Amino acid sequence: MDEPALVVNEVFHSIQGEGTRAGLPCVFVRLTGCNLRCSYCDTEYAFDGGRRVSVEALLAEIGRYPCDLVEITGGEPLLQPQTPLLARRLREAGKTVLVETDGERDISVLPPGVIRIIDVKTPSSGEVHRHRWENMALLTADDEVKFVVGTREDYEYAREVVGRHRLEQRCAVLFSPVHGKLPPTDLARWMLADGQGARLQVQLHKVIWGPDARGV
Repeated sequence: MDEPALVVNEVFHSIQGEGTRAGLPCVFVRLTGCNLRCSYCDTEYAFDGGRRVSVEALLAEIGRYPCDLVEITGGEPLLQPQTPLLARRLREAGKTVLVETDGERDISVLPPGVIRIIDVKTPSSGEVHRHRWENMALLTADDEVKFVVGTREDYEYAREVVGRHRLEQRCAVLFSPVHGKLPPTDLARWMLADGQGARLQVQLHKVIWGPDARGV
C-alpha cells in the first residue's frame, strides 16, 4: 500500500503575515493545486508543479524548524485528501495548526483543535458564487474569517456577510485590502465610519520582504 502523501509546492519558515497571529514565527506548508481562479490571486505559482512528499517525510521536514506554529495553505489545501491527516499528526506533535481555505470545501473534515481560516471570496474575485455557506455554521471562537477587499462593492459585501452570520460575535473577522489596488487608508476610513468591529490587516510579509518574494 502506498504511503500517505501530499503534493507540496514549498515549505518555509518565516514571519506570519496575516491573521490574528501576524508577526509570529511560523512554518508554512504550501500545497499544490487550486480549483478557483481569483482575480487578485498572489500565489498562482502554486496552481501546479511541486513534489510528492509522504506525510512522514513532511512531518520530519517541518520538525527541523524551531517553531510550534504551522500553517497549511495553498492553493487550496482541502483539495488533497491527506491534508486532514497531516493536520492531525501535527496536532499530535504539539503544534498549533492553522489551515487557510477558500471556503469552497467542507471544513468539517479537519480534526478538532485545528484553527480554520476561511477566505470568503468577494465580488471582485470573480469567484464569489463558489462559497460553501454550510461552513459558516461550523465556525468556532478559535477560527478566523478573512475578506480580501479590492473595491467598495467588496467592502459592502463583506459587511453584509459579517452581519448576516453574526461573525463578529463568533470568531475573529479580518478585512484585508488587495495589495497594490486598494489603499489601506481607504479601507480604514470605511471601517471607522461604519464602526466596523472587524480587524484591518495588511499583508505583513509583503511589507517585510517585498510584494513578489516567494518562500517568505
